[in-house]
Amino acid sequence: MISGSLGVSTRRMDKLVQTLGITSLSKSQVSRMAADLDAQVTAFRTRPLGEAGPFTFVAADALTMKVREDGRVVNAAVLVATGVNADGHREVLGVKVATSETRQAWNTFFADLVARGLQGVMLVTSDAHAGLVEAIAANLPGAAWQRCRTHYPELVIMSRLFVFVLVIVMLQMERSA
Repeated sequence: MISGSLGVSTRRMDKLVQTLGITSLSKSQVSRMAADLDAQVTAFRTRPLGEAGPFTFVAADALTMKVREDGRVVNAAVLVATGVNADGHREVLGVKVATSETRQAWNTFFADLVARGLQGVMLVTSDAHAGLVEAIAANLPGAAWQRCRTHYPELVIMSRLFVFVLVIVMLQMERSA
């Protein structure tokens, strides 16, 4: 449920609809809007993927967001996969809120995508989160994996920084010897 799990308040919805030119919402109107939105989100998240595919290329990533849960604000991982089909059309394949970015969360996420008809995947790009890479291998056998271009430069910078620090340490050790 969107309204309960993500903490959509009457005040927040009121602000949102004011940008659309609607003034003042009652709690019952917000509840009805949230219920309608919940139904649309559920339909999107459970739709069959077979007819739109096969999805040759898939990109997977997670966003960390703050969500309201049982009256308190906590961090949650929003798992997202997008795919490109044979016609070159890109589509969001799935979105799932998880407590954290674990192998189990990714495995459940990809198993759901496959159950909904994800097939024909030749390449998956993502960051190198171990749980994510393992879940890709377990659920999409035969698909190649590649670190995405957004995360690759981070690795290069960190590697160069590590080498730089290592050289400085070695030079200092030589000087003190």
